Amino acid sequence: MNWQVYIILCSDNSLYTGISTDPERRMAQHLAGTGAKYFRGRTPLRLVYLESGHDRGSAGRREAQIKRLPLTAKRQLIAAAKFPAPQF
Repeated sequence: MNWQVYIILCSDNSLYTGISTDPERRMAQHLAGTGAKYFRGRTPLRLVYLESGHDRGSAGRREAQIKRLPLTAKRQLIAAAKFPAPQF
């Protein structure tokens, strides 16, 4: 199964990192309020980064690696992405 790592820009300008086999479905869950608790009190605005080609284990490791990055490094990662993330 193809797991993907994604980053969502939030209404408070924070960045949320997660993993999913279906980022479009997961974004819809976040928007509906049935996704992560992180979005209580902040609104997910748009997907800004998407990284494909992972299995479950490598996606989880990559998610943890990205979450440990400082905000400036996350923004550089997003800016350096070769292709813009699809808009759902």
